[in-house]
Amino acid sequence: MLDRKFIVENADLVKENCRHRNAEADVDRLVQLETRRRELDRQSQEFNRLANEASKAIGKEQDPDKREERKAEARELREKKTAAQAECDELHVEILAIQNGIPNMSHPDAPIGVDDKSNLEVRRGATPTPEFGFEPRDHVELGERLEMIDFEGGARIAGHGFYFLKNDAVLLELALQQFAVKTLSEAGFTPVITPDLAFTEVLNGTGYIPRGPETQIYSIENSNLNLVATAEITLGGLLSGQTLDSTELPVRLCGLSHCFRTEAGAAGRASRGLYRVHQFTKVEMFAFTAPEQSDAILEEFCQLECQIFDALGLAYRVVDTATGDLGGPAYRKYDLEAWMPGRGDGGEFGEVTSTSNCTDFQARRLNIRYAVKGEKGTKLVHTLNGTAIAISRAIIAIMENYQQADGSIVVPEVLRPWVGKDVFTSQ
Repeated sequence: MLDRKFIVENADLVKENCRHRNAEADVDRLVQLETRRRELDRQSQEFNRLANEASKAIGKEQDPDKREERKAEARELREKKTAAQAECDELHVEILAIQNGIPNMSHPDAPIGVDDKSNLEVRRGATPTPEFGFEPRDHVELGERLEMIDFEGGARIAGHGFYFLKNDAVLLELALQQFAVKTLSEAGFTPVITPDLAFTEVLNGTGYIPRGPETQIYSIENSNLNLVATAEITLGGLLSGQTLDSTELPVRLCGLSHCFRTEAGAAGRASRGLYRVHQFTKVEMFAFTAPEQSDAILEEFCQLECQIFDALGLAYRVVDTATGDLGGPAYRKYDLEAWMPGRGDGGEFGEVTSTSNCTDFQARRLNIRYAVKGEKGTKLVHTLNGTAIAISRAIIAIMENYQQADGSIVVPEVLRPWVGKDVFTSQ
C-alpha cells in the first residue's frame, strides 16, 4: 500500500494517479479521516499525560477531600483518553480500508491509458514472425491430432478450463521447466518450489483479493488458506515480517509453482484452448531489493524474459504497460507478447510474460525491511516479480510456430536435451 503520510501530503497527485489507473478510491475522505485521527491521537496522548500527573499528585495530597478530587480527576482523564483512543482506532480501520484500495503510484514514463490498447511497443525479439506455405493450425487442433492435449477429459473431471497434457506435451512442459530453472540458476537466482497454498493475509499483502465477488482466487472453505494464482504470492510472503541486512540485497528467487485462477476468461478464439485456463504451471522470478536497485532489476528481469524467448526461437514484442492495465501493486510493468499464428484471424501477439516493479507497495503490507550497518532504524525493501515462463502459453507459442505442413511439430533446439527427440509426431 502507499504510505499514509504520502497520500495526505500528495492528495491531488494520488487522485490523478487513481484516475489514470481506473481505480475508485475516496482520497479526500481518507485525508479528512486521517486529519481527525491525528487530532484524536494527540488528544489521547495529552489526556494520558494529564492523567499520569493527576495520579502522581494523589500521593502528595494531604487533604482527604482533595485526594478524592484528584482521584476523580485522574479517572475522568483516563476515561477521556480511552474514548479518544477508541475513536482513533475506529478511524484507523476505516482509513485502512480506503488505503488498501489505492493503487501504487505509476512510473513517470508509463504510458497513460485506460487499458492494454494504450500499451507502448518498445522493441521486438531476435526471431522474425514465421511464414508458412500452408494454412497454419491452432494449438487446439494440433494438440488433438498429435494426442498432446485432452480438453474434453479435463472438462469431464473438473469443468471447462481444465485439461490433460499427454504424451509429448508432458515432455514439453517438463523441458520448459528445466530450461527456465537452469537459465535463472545460472543468472544467480535461488530455485524454490513453493507451496500451492497461502494464508489470506499473504494474498492481501501481495495485493491480491482472496475473497469477495471480484476475486480470481480459489479459497478453501472453512479455512484461512487459498490456492495461489502465482508464485509471486508465496515468494513475496516468504520474508514477511523479516528484516534483512542491506548486504544481502538484492535477493533473487526463482519459484516453480502451479497457478490457480477462477476466471477462465471470455469465450472466443483469442482465449481458446490453453490461453486462459484455471490451472497451469509457471516459473516465476522474484527479487527483494534496496530502493535504488529496483529500476535496474526490472530491466534485468525483462532482459531475462527476452533471453529465454530468443533461445526458444519465438517471435515476440515487448510492451510498456499503460497505467490502466498495470494492476494495483505495479509501479511499472513490461509485458512480453509472443506471436501465435493460430490466434485471431491470421495470427496475433498474445501475452506470455510480464515483469513488474512494485517498489515498497507490497513490502509495506508484508512488513519486509532492511537495515544498513551504522544507520538507525530500518527501511522498506522494494519487491519485483517477473514471469520466466508461463508453461501453458509457452506451449501454445511453440506448437503453433514450430508446426509443419504434415501436422508434426519441430522441437526447439534448446529443449531437445530434455525432450529427447527433435520432432513431435502422431503417437
